[in-house]
Amino acid sequence: MQVLRALGNEKRLAVLAWLVDPERHFPPQRDGDLVADGVCSVFIADKLGVSAPTASEHLRLLTAVGVLRAKRIRQWTFYRRDEQRIAEVKRMFEEGW
Repeated sequence: MQVLRALGNEKRLAVLAWLVDPERHFPPQRDGDLVADGVCSVFIADKLGVSAPTASEHLRLLTAVGVLRAKRIRQWTFYRRDEQRIAEVKRMFEEGW
C-alpha cells in the first residue's frame, strides 16, 4: 500500500511531526504563513539535512497519499498537514485495514 510506503520512513514521519507545530520547528518565512500556508520546502530540506531533490521526493510521497497539502506561492511550494486525511489513515490502522 502506498500509505504504508509513505509513512514507513523516519524522515517522512519527522516532517509530519514537525508540521504539527510549524512555528516551533521552523523559522519565520518571508512568503506564506507557517500555519495557514505551510512550510516552504527549502526549510524542510534544511531541517532534514538533505538536498532539495531528496526532500522533494519525501514531500511528493506524503502529498500523493494525501497526508500533506501543497500550495504554490511565487516560485516556492509550501506544505502543511491534512488533518482530516491523517485521521482517516489512523482509523484505517486502528481497524486493522
